[in-house]
Amino acid sequence: MSKPLVAIVGKPNVGKSTFFNRISGERISIVKDVPGVTRDRLYADAEWCGKQFTMVDTGGLELKSDDEMWRHIKKQAEIAIETADVIIFFTDVKTGINSNDEEVALKLKKSGKPVVLAVNKMDNYRPELLYEFYNLALGEPFGISAEHGVGIGDLLDEVVSYFDDTEVAEDNETLKIAVVGKPNAGKSSLCNKLLGQERTIVSDIAGTTRDAIDSPFNFKGKNYTLIDTAGIRKKRSVEEDLEYYSVLRAFAAIRRADVCIMMIDANEGISEQDLKILGYVHEQGKPSVVCMNKWDLIEKDTFTVNKFELGLKEALKFMDYYKSIYVSAKTGLRTEKILSLVDEVYENASTRISTGKLNDMIIDAVRMNEPPSYKGKRLKIMYASQVSIRPPVFVLFVNDTSLLHFSYKRYLENEIRRAFGFAGTPIRIIVREQEKD
Repeated sequence: MSKPLVAIVGKPNVGKSTFFNRISGERISIVKDVPGVTRDRLYADAEWCGKQFTMVDTGGLELKSDDEMWRHIKKQAEIAIETADVIIFFTDVKTGINSNDEEVALKLKKSGKPVVLAVNKMDNYRPELLYEFYNLALGEPFGISAEHGVGIGDLLDEVVSYFDDTEVAEDNETLKIAVVGKPNAGKSSLCNKLLGQERTIVSDIAGTTRDAIDSPFNFKGKNYTLIDTAGIRKKRSVEEDLEYYSVLRAFAAIRRADVCIMMIDANEGISEQDLKILGYVHEQGKPSVVCMNKWDLIEKDTFTVNKFELGLKEALKFMDYYKSIYVSAKTGLRTEKILSLVDEVYENASTRISTGKLNDMIIDAVRMNEPPSYKGKRLKIMYASQVSIRPPVFVLFVNDTSLLHFSYKRYLENEIRRAFGFAGTPIRIIVREQEKD
């Protein structure tokens, strides 16, 4: 069975994200004294008293606001409430109960789900301050301080008491996919299309996605986790510190991903910033799929794809192993083929070549193109071995590392690719001198 889902809800700035980060043990959610910082649903696994569960942090609920973004946040919170097994309702002891709290409490009672009432910011525990919160008719209020960790144990004891005693089965291995790119390139639209639901907020307002959001799903019996990230702008365009931290989390998402999907707006073509993002993906050794999005808006003729491919080939000389696909996240054009490409590049990144086959290939490559020499001394490749995967790393043992010119190393990389594939994934070649007896 799946892990119980615990939704954390409440009005803005009551400390939900601080609690979420403390229990998850990671700085996943943005914590800042600005209402509306957490916009989408953020997920993290946790454990208490041997019971595993998944938490979901939601945006602060402002039920009376007509602002477009608040409507989006409200919708996301409602989805979290609907899918949750247990709900933690966060309130603030310093501000007390207001009309928004009362409306949220009524909404939670109507959901029929178990609700645990958390009264946060009780840095100095005073039981008499909790009396007011009984008026919400949600049972016993638990006074806590998410920032200092006070009272959290009792709160979690109550939460896990609602779980079934059935042991949660271990999840199968899941493939983590980071969807990255500039703002408004269609990242969230693609995630929603692949997931088959409005999992993340989609808006024409650039910068709508601020957090790196994990969305587990299963497709044809395989487990995946999509990580929708904030749009990565040029440094000089990142003015707010809030957006700065979002960009940092986007780069962190690349580092923890197994595969990256790079979204590029086909209307704009590949830009300098796109190249910087792809350069980071390449440096981190991640297999990737380049998605030229909004293909439905491009005027096409027989040679359109070829023209775009020539442009990509010229721009991506540093990662000429790239795999590309032309899609429309909005209409769904070819989006059903993306996961098969993701599987392909991940499989290529996971490929291990036997030492025998690798050395046979190296011998053939040396015969076709003799190694360089300097002052009468010629490079000799004694043998080669693959030492790791994801990305594939090969070690060449030679007589003198100074004799291996970059161009010949590049030649050997191309020959390795020609012989064994590795499309869509970087490979690394390390050169070492063989120890002399």
